[in-house]
Amino acid sequence: MKKHRLGILMALFALPVLTSSSHAATILYTATLTGPAEEPPNTSPGLGFSFVTVDTTANTLRVQVIFNGLTSGTTASHIHAPTPAPGTGTAGVATTTPTFANFPLGVTIGSYDNTLDLTQASSYNPAYITANGGTPASAEAALLASIAAGRSYLNIHTSNFPNGEIRGFLVPAAAVPEPTSVVLLGLGVMACLAGRAYFCRSRAA
Repeated sequence: MKKHRLGILMALFALPVLTSSSHAATILYTATLTGPAEEPPNTSPGLGFSFVTVDTTANTLRVQVIFNGLTSGTTASHIHAPTPAPGTGTAGVATTTPTFANFPLGVTIGSYDNTLDLTQASSYNPAYITANGGTPASAEAALLASIAAGRSYLNIHTSNFPNGEIRGFLVPAAAVPEPTSVVLLGLGVMACLAGRAYFCRSRAA
């Protein structure tokens, strides 16, 4: 049943992502979320995948997340930025606190799809705005620069891991040269989340 549900969720993710990535004003980022990617690393069997789509014309940031196998119920999820160096370290919460609006809480498997209006202060952690120029516009510029530089990560917090059970740094989907490859990547992640651990290991290698 879980495999079927995850397959449907990934299929639902695929079409919006392909549509968004074809628009000139949009930039697609992806992240694979795991326990070993946390700081400090942990041995959680939980896995997740996220598409983050930036629309530089509409000033929006669409966050799509799918996750499975967490050791306890979710308590929050955010984008953190900026870390001291790309792909490593920790940073404060940049987006909505105490969690993304309407993110599923108290669950070990689920999905999320929501679009943040980057012109609104409510889309950010107030402390992030204060630390980055004092306005939503300056916070938006700082956040998008951090994401583009590989210094932002998305993570999911749980009751067993209050500082974060799984996370992944956002990376440009430029590494995926064509829509077909995005679909193949999505199918691979679906297989990973459905329990085919050999795929997860090969992706991490």
